[in-house]
Amino acid sequence: MRKRLQYLKETLFTRRETEHSERFYKYVGFLNKYSYLFHFLLSCTVVFLVELVSRRDLLSTIRFIAETPVTYLYNAFLIFASLSLVYLFRRRAFARLIISSFWIILGIINGVILTNRVTPFNFQDLTCIPDLLTMTGTSYFTPALVVTVLIAGSAFIIGCIIFYIKGPVFKGRTNKMMTSLFILAVIFIAIPATTKAAQDNKIVESYFANIAQGYEDYGFVYSFSTGVLDRGMDEPKNYNEETIDSIMDAVADSKEETTVTAETAPNIICVLLESFVDPNEFNFMTYSQDPTPFYHYLKENFTTGYLTVPVIGAGTANSEFEVLTGMKLQYFGTGEYPYKTILKETDCEGIAADLKSIGYGTHAVHNNGGNFYSRVNAFSMMGFDTFTSKELMNITEFTPNGWAEDAILVEETIKTLLSTPDQPDFTYTITVGTHGTYSTEPILEDPFCEIYGIESEEVTNQWTYYMHQLNKTDQFIQNLISELEKIDEDTIVVFWGDHLPTMGLTEEDMVSGDLYKTSYVTWNNFGLEKEDTDLYAYQLMADILDTVGIHEGTMVNYHQTQADVLDYETYINGIEQLQYDILYGERYCYENGETPYPPTDIVMGIEDVVINDISLSEDGTQYIITGENFTRWSRVYINDTKLKPVYLSGTQLAIDVGELESGDIVVISQVGSNSTRFRDSNEYAFMPEPVTEDIFSINDTETTEEIITTEE
Repeated sequence: MRKRLQYLKETLFTRRETEHSERFYKYVGFLNKYSYLFHFLLSCTVVFLVELVSRRDLLSTIRFIAETPVTYLYNAFLIFASLSLVYLFRRRAFARLIISSFWIILGIINGVILTNRVTPFNFQDLTCIPDLLTMTGTSYFTPALVVTVLIAGSAFIIGCIIFYIKGPVFKGRTNKMMTSLFILAVIFIAIPATTKAAQDNKIVESYFANIAQGYEDYGFVYSFSTGVLDRGMDEPKNYNEETIDSIMDAVADSKEETTVTAETAPNIICVLLESFVDPNEFNFMTYSQDPTPFYHYLKENFTTGYLTVPVIGAGTANSEFEVLTGMKLQYFGTGEYPYKTILKETDCEGIAADLKSIGYGTHAVHNNGGNFYSRVNAFSMMGFDTFTSKELMNITEFTPNGWAEDAILVEETIKTLLSTPDQPDFTYTITVGTHGTYSTEPILEDPFCEIYGIESEEVTNQWTYYMHQLNKTDQFIQNLISELEKIDEDTIVVFWGDHLPTMGLTEEDMVSGDLYKTSYVTWNNFGLEKEDTDLYAYQLMADILDTVGIHEGTMVNYHQTQADVLDYETYINGIEQLQYDILYGERYCYENGETPYPPTDIVMGIEDVVINDISLSEDGTQYIITGENFTRWSRVYINDTKLKPVYLSGTQLAIDVGELESGDIVVISQVGSNSTRFRDSNEYAFMPEPVTEDIFSINDTETTEEIITTEE
């Protein structure tokens, strides 16, 4: 074994200087002399490979190059610019390998991601890697994929190490100052100038609403790169105190007074339906029975309409951002998640904060991880009092693809209303049951309905699963309304879809002809008239508040007063000015430039986690912790050392008997990703019951002396 290891070390990881032929040195000299030409050809090759693995289709790749050759060459120029960094190193071949591999790996990641969603891989996705790790074991990040990534990553790293040691080293002279000036000129002069020229001549666009189409039209390298540099909002033209004052004056001239009080205001429940679309909107298939009969009942009897959202097939948090803030995603960078950028550090006036200011309790409920999309932080920044995430729920039922079933949300939503008997509530509930991916295999034993009109059996299986989950969402909606009817409080609910499902849909597949259109529907128990209207996501809650007589908040009042009186361009320019002022500017819209909506000390969950008792199991191998409100995400902390228990039920956890000693302090915490402790129980000082044994009862025939001898 030692000889084999020594052989491997000498063969793979030991550098030996070798004499090469004169022809070899001429070849190397040629490459060094014409390295710029070589880099150009390499750049073109890398772009081709990146587009091939991204598009997963050779004909599509060839079509992109043939139909938009200048765009293709511009993408190659960006690769060429990155390759200029190799001149800083002696191991230039190794540097070329790393840079080229970097782009190709990004392309591979994009190709893999596009098998599971419509939105391509963008720079902001790198901020979601912790969220991805929390999905290990689901259809998004299967164990097989984890193993593949680990093996491929390890093999690549080992290969790079070997090439670094064994690869060629440049031995010629270099002028470090000129090389550095050249690289700086490429990065800070050539790239900006070329990019501006490309944008001015419509070779590429600086902004594309449809990210998927943008990647398709302008290439992966450029589209991904825009997300690196294009973050946040640019200052709008004519942004100043006078501009903001004029907008606020126009709003004040038309603003109505709020007609409800804390005693008369209705509960307001906003429910995000994950990947939910009215099945009647699909014009390419039929089904054996209606999967959403109750949803259609609501559409017939209560206010409804199309809802234009900012994303296609993914990006729930961005549709959510528009609904909860009244702001427009268009003004942020390509693929940006404001939750992951500006809201990490800046408070943001939203619907929750507006309603909180007039006496509402504000709650969020979601049967997925609390840290997903950095929601805990974002909800605090937007004014929520409480957030009940899956870590605080006793979830026992899961979908076939690993997501929590939505039935649990009925009880959890009702809990928020009952937790504040002396005030109205705004509760924002997020479902997850219809989340992809959608299996191409027939994984359901008894699907709700059969699908007709689709030739592919695999695609039929996907839609069969989706429709089955739609029916479960419909049952959730009906059950929630049924429970709300039992509460003697005025309540209005709005249900809305965040985006279309990730199923390769085209505009021709939809009755609306628009991939950005989902729908919303309302319910209320206090006699509001049905007034159907189509809305943008950023208008939804302003419209709901208007119907119940609430006119509070900067963005809410702007939408309520200006949406119908201004032309569209003037209207959205006002949105841009106000949201820049609130998030990035001087906050002229607030008195003295100080926000009246600071972040909240958000509380995770509604109910306390309680330890009542710790006792020995019947077989003596475990301690059983008995209490209240335990979940699958409960962790035992013994003297602040974390331990994963065996989950038995919502009232019982088990740990090995050897883990506890007399006097230990035990706390149960509901723990999210990154070991975030969302909520702690009471401290419990463990004192085991003394075990007494009458030695004379062991065997009546034994004498005391025999017993003592045996024990000794």
